[in-house]
Amino acid sequence: MRTLMAVGVVLMLATPALAAKPCDELKAEIEAKLKAKGVEGYSLEIVANDDVKDQTVVGSCDGGTKKIVYKREK
Repeated sequence: MRTLMAVGVVLMLATPALAAKPCDELKAEIEAKLKAKGVEGYSLEIVANDDVKDQTVVGSCDGGTKKIVYKREK
């Protein structure tokens, strides 16, 4: 439940105003927020829009051409 709440907070980052940020910068910001919330055992990956399948998108970057996806590790 705590992880889902943290991911929900991070999902709010996926706004058009932030889409212009470079992906590495936005990914670092998301990682810092997740770490501050105590979230562990996850990975963030930068993917092209067309490569997003059944994944949780937590950010949009590089002018909206790429997404940052969250994956819970086992």
